[in-house]
Amino acid sequence: MRLVDWLDKGASLGADAPCLTMDGESLSYGEVQALTHRVARRLNASGITPGKHVAILSGNDPVAFACVFAISRAAAVWCPINPRNEAAENAYVLDNFDCAALFFHSKFAELVDALRKDLPKLELLVCLDAEQPFAPSLDEWLAGAPDTPFTAAPVSDLAMIPGTGGTTGHPKGVMLTNRNLEAMTALTLMGYPFEGRPVYLAMAPLTHAAGVLAFPIMAHGGEIVIMPYPDIGQFLALAARHRATHTFLPPTLIYMLLDHPDLAATDLSSLQCFWYGAAPISAARLEEAIGKLGPVMAQLFGQTEAPMMISMMAPKDHFNPDGTIARHRLSSAGRPGPLVQVAILDGEGHPVPQGERGEIVVRGSLVMDGYYKNPAATAEATVDGWHRTGDIGYLDPDNFLFIVDRAKDMIITGGFNVYSAEVEQALLAHPAVQDGAVFGLPDDKWGERVCAVVQLRAGQSADPQAIIAHVKAAIGSVKAPKELEIWDDLPRSKVGKVLKKDIRAGKLASLGQP
Repeated sequence: MRLVDWLDKGASLGADAPCLTMDGESLSYGEVQALTHRVARRLNASGITPGKHVAILSGNDPVAFACVFAISRAAAVWCPINPRNEAAENAYVLDNFDCAALFFHSKFAELVDALRKDLPKLELLVCLDAEQPFAPSLDEWLAGAPDTPFTAAPVSDLAMIPGTGGTTGHPKGVMLTNRNLEAMTALTLMGYPFEGRPVYLAMAPLTHAAGVLAFPIMAHGGEIVIMPYPDIGQFLALAARHRATHTFLPPTLIYMLLDHPDLAATDLSSLQCFWYGAAPISAARLEEAIGKLGPVMAQLFGQTEAPMMISMMAPKDHFNPDGTIARHRLSSAGRPGPLVQVAILDGEGHPVPQGERGEIVVRGSLVMDGYYKNPAATAEATVDGWHRTGDIGYLDPDNFLFIVDRAKDMIITGGFNVYSAEVEQALLAHPAVQDGAVFGLPDDKWGERVCAVVQLRAGQSADPQAIIAHVKAAIGSVKAPKELEIWDDLPRSKVGKVLKKDIRAGKLASLGQP
């Protein structure tokens, strides 16, 4: 299955069915198909031949997402550009990923105009919604292009090149093949509930998880309701209006949803599967979500390099056989998928006994083909055929995967290994805490001391020492923070992850340390 085949599969189940919907207006599967034939034909005629790289810079938008499938139909390679990135980072991605064409929304026209002078590899610029002095509009560019079937023959299986988060320098280009995306989609379809024709509500960016989770929806001929920007109140209104069956949100937005005053009065009975992932979730808030949203919560764990489905926890896995909530399992990332091999290795690359902690590694058709033009980074991320995730975890006797930390975030204090994720779970179990970050700082006595910064839930107050005492009671004094600060907000990445590295660097700078 090529990426465009998911669209064609959905169209085969009903060309008149709604495919992409936003602001109450829908494009049917047939209309999206016709648009992709026209765009693919014009790409080919414009010299964007099979194998060339085509970028899209846009917020959540139906036409922009339709162009993803047009790129695949032209046998080109999709390079998603995160609209929340800084200009310099996007310029780096466009140049280093060898993008020959760029589709962009007019709200980014000024940025594109400023960047294009330094991007000589760009052969084609097309504005999705309005003509620009330096680029035609999509409608103008497509003038006269027929919508008769056009599909180019691929020169390789490469489907897309997303960038890594860039938190450790320039983002690396992850080469994902159609085989990778087919494995991801197959895992999704076999691991989570899909009854009837699904309706997927996409509030998260389509450049990330929200986009690739649309592929299994299309396999069932489902409707994708696109939100142009995040708004929890609107999310609830659209979920009820469209009878949404599937959705995805990162934990930060789930916490906001649980605290929203409209939640209790909103009919969410149509939900079958509420995916959560992209960052660790508080077990206490997850149990609250099950109580407020129903037995629909569904975890996924993956990386850009092994997208979405390294391990999965379906809604039913959140419960014991007697129907009670499986609290002991809420901190896990689910079981490794049936098309995925997962192992836990020690520092020498040897498997550890069950229950012991080590680096999580994965192999199978889900894993990338490597980093684009970066063989050294590819080799560094590989050990004996396994992809190294950089996460520390263990497998329990029931084969549930527990992620305890990023390898680089482990704190060694007084000779003891402290996993920041475990401390963060204890912090998030405090009723006043909304979110938090735990990290180590140099200490003359302990080597490193455990430190924390937290953000409180709206309308809550708490004493830092009381929060520390709560953590001590839960996991012991060795793991409890030696110091804790309360901030109004925490710095976050473009996908909502707390930037622990930035917080730690700021604290080090305040102490006069590099």
